[in-house]
Amino acid sequence: MGTIVLFVVVLVALTPVLGTHMYRVFTAERIGRVEAVVYRLIWVRPTVEQSWRTYASATLWFSAVGMVFIYVIMRAQAHLPLNPQGLPGVGPYVAFNTASSFTTNTNWQAYGGETTMAYLTQMLALTFKNFVSAAVGIAVLLPLVRGFTRSETGQVGNFYKDMVRALVYVLLPLSGIVALVLLSQGVVQTFGHSAQVVGVQGFKQLLAVGPAASQIAIKQLGTNGGGFFNVNSAHPFENPTPLTNFVETLSILLIPAALTFTFGKMVGSVRQGWALFVAMFLLFLAGLAVTVPGERHATQALRAAGVQASAPNLEGKEVRVGPDPSSLWAVATTDASNGSVNSMHDSYSAAGGGVQLFNIAVGEVIFGGVGSGLYGMLFYAVVAVFIGGLMVGRTPEYLGKKIRAREVKLAILGLIAPFLLVLGLTAVAVVIPAGLGPRLNGGPHGFSEILYAFDSQANNNGSAFAGLTASGPFYAVAGGLAMLVGRFVPLLAALALGGSLARQRKVPVTSGTLRTDTGLFVGLLIGVVVIVGALTFLPALALGPIVEALTNGRLF
Repeated sequence: MGTIVLFVVVLVALTPVLGTHMYRVFTAERIGRVEAVVYRLIWVRPTVEQSWRTYASATLWFSAVGMVFIYVIMRAQAHLPLNPQGLPGVGPYVAFNTASSFTTNTNWQAYGGETTMAYLTQMLALTFKNFVSAAVGIAVLLPLVRGFTRSETGQVGNFYKDMVRALVYVLLPLSGIVALVLLSQGVVQTFGHSAQVVGVQGFKQLLAVGPAASQIAIKQLGTNGGGFFNVNSAHPFENPTPLTNFVETLSILLIPAALTFTFGKMVGSVRQGWALFVAMFLLFLAGLAVTVPGERHATQALRAAGVQASAPNLEGKEVRVGPDPSSLWAVATTDASNGSVNSMHDSYSAAGGGVQLFNIAVGEVIFGGVGSGLYGMLFYAVVAVFIGGLMVGRTPEYLGKKIRAREVKLAILGLIAPFLLVLGLTAVAVVIPAGLGPRLNGGPHGFSEILYAFDSQANNNGSAFAGLTASGPFYAVAGGLAMLVGRFVPLLAALALGGSLARQRKVPVTSGTLRTDTGLFVGLLIGVVVIVGALTFLPALALGPIVEALTNGRLF
């Protein structure tokens, strides 16, 4: 419990520090020397403002070109350098799924990292995409924020300027710091060959190594997830000590939390940013309150196998990490669109697994991904303001902008698109052999594995229940398409919403205006998130973790 308390204190303390830094970065008028060099290299004029449509076009073209680039690298890796193991090219289905995954900041992995991807692929394709997909998420948030601050204009910023600044002044410096910490604790970073050793039982074992530390840093800070090794951050070469575990867990939520403070500074009211932070934070604590107790004692299955009831649920967890830090990571990674794991979510109690499913299902807005989590929560805020306006009988307003039918429709589109994908693809998967065959388990737990897979992919999380073989054609193609739609439909909705708000004139605050920086609004916002999530996914959860809990006769 001490680790969790320390985590909370450090996260809250660093939120205004990093948030203020990002505010200065994204509102600076002067072009820095380093970023100026980048603009010249990519032939961009950063002072030219764009409409939301032009901004969206630049985002889509940049993402599409990057996706093709990493697909080609994966397919051709057998003929490229830095492949000491002589790994073959990645198959077309897995390459498509992986290209979709890393382009969309999902980092779902239908492959084993150390047995599938060469060093060059890990660095030039995957780590590169970790940086730029995270930068795209931050960049897309900014036009929406500017929509609240600007008046009667069609211009919302410059995509390339926003993305380059996110890379140069936020992601690269932070990743360098975290990578150095990881290196100091023994996380591997080498171009050397895998090491062959003799184990304690006398048999030979091949220990895979590689340039891992640099990728681990940005996978956490950019809420990318995934892992250099197949078992992700449960692997001792990725996460060897309590300090690395703490730093990596903190990195998952650091930027998404700080962006709420940046938002408050940019709209001219820090209280507005803290209101969103508190809503996210309380939902985060609620997830911990359910998950942590459930993993402190043996599950029903372990008790049936002779494990004492007072023993912690260590199935699927590293003993060197323990149940509380594992639970903290599981809640943090599913609150953010991160998806990295230091334990196997398939082995959690029914309640713990249900929390993880719900965290992802609401759209990963409990801090969420870098940029994407906050614009997702702003979708909910728009809906909450609309509901509040109906309750008090006046036109709803948020931060001086009227919330009309167009704004509500865009917010609903951004929220509902991933929901429809999850439920629709799950419904297809549970009735066809290609969907049922790859399950490890039958019954409600097998259903949870399928639901979790599409929940994770459509909401750009990337974690898995680890009981589903997802490298076959059906899951690779369906999952790849789900990741693309789940990323870019809300992204376009956020940009369109920002453009719509920027064209409006600011309206003055009156005595009848619903305040959105109070505890009352925080409660309303949390209620909207929970109710929308419950109404959408409770029937599906009832077929998975809920019925599993009832079958076992207990919730934990």
